[in-house]
Amino acid sequence: MNDEPQNEDLIRYDILTQEALRSVIKRVLEEVMNCGLPGEHHFFITFDTNHPGVRLSKRMKERYPEDMTIVIQHTYWDLEVNEGSFKIDLSFDDIRERLKIPYDSVKGFFDPWVKFGLQFEAVHGEEEASPEHLPVKSSPRELSVVETEEKPVKIPTKKKPRAKKKTKEKATEEAAPSAEETTEGAQVVSLDSFRKKK
Repeated sequence: MNDEPQNEDLIRYDILTQEALRSVIKRVLEEVMNCGLPGEHHFFITFDTNHPGVRLSKRMKERYPEDMTIVIQHTYWDLEVNEGSFKIDLSFDDIRERLKIPYDSVKGFFDPWVKFGLQFEAVHGEEEASPEHLPVKSSPRELSVVETEEKPVKIPTKKKPRAKKKTKEKATEEAAPSAEETTEGAQVVSLDSFRKKK
């Protein structure tokens, strides 16, 4: 039996790790904002629609009361990447909607083209949180790095006329699989060993 006392993690490696991995999403979206999607890269982003700072229309909030998965692939407009969140226009049922998504609300990020993904438990706070303001008194968060073995997910979409060169297109959100479906059969690297034990 191990009687050694457990050391308290005063550095909070769990928070620092989340902060670093959420910054990956920000950097990737900055590249897309400046240069467009390279090659066949595209993203599934699942986020908590109840998170402070999330902006959705009333219609979309009623339709997705807990979480929502968007696809950034073909049709999207006006991607704007900020320090604590990003904004993007997407089409839902042929209606253009403006979304604001804080990075702290993101529960999953997946790029099927290179089989890379990140999974988070969304961070909740009283005000809109940014990575540098993660709550230090919160319990350790569930966090996984995902590398999938499966081929990219094919998304059924309606045939639309080809867009102009500078217009990006997006697969319809209704066809987006959930975070569980996109990472099914994935190899998950857990960070439990870095968390303080209770």
